[in-house]
Amino acid sequence: MIRVSVMYPTSEGKKFDYDYYASKHMNGLVRERWGSMGLVKVEVDRGVGGGAPGAPAPYAAVGHVYFRSLEDFQKASKAHGKELFADVPNFTTIAPQVQISEIILS
Repeated sequence: MIRVSVMYPTSEGKKFDYDYYASKHMNGLVRERWGSMGLVKVEVDRGVGGGAPGAPAPYAAVGHVYFRSLEDFQKASKAHGKELFADVPNFTTIAPQVQISEIILS
């Protein structure tokens, strides 16, 4: 299984609408477009702190999508990736960072 993590670094003066991101983008648009294309599950994290006591979270939010295979994700991304990334300005002014990971232990 693979996990695609879309990370939004904490940045002073940037906005992030958690309600829109969780309900409309991830639970709505992402599930609607990719639900029949191998999407296994979706998760959303809100950053609450860093590793040291009192340290700020390095990421305002992180979204995770899980697929059975890299090929499934690539097909889904090719079909709807542009549309999903076009929705980003509706919930944040932060430029996302993306990482694709193979899950080796769960």
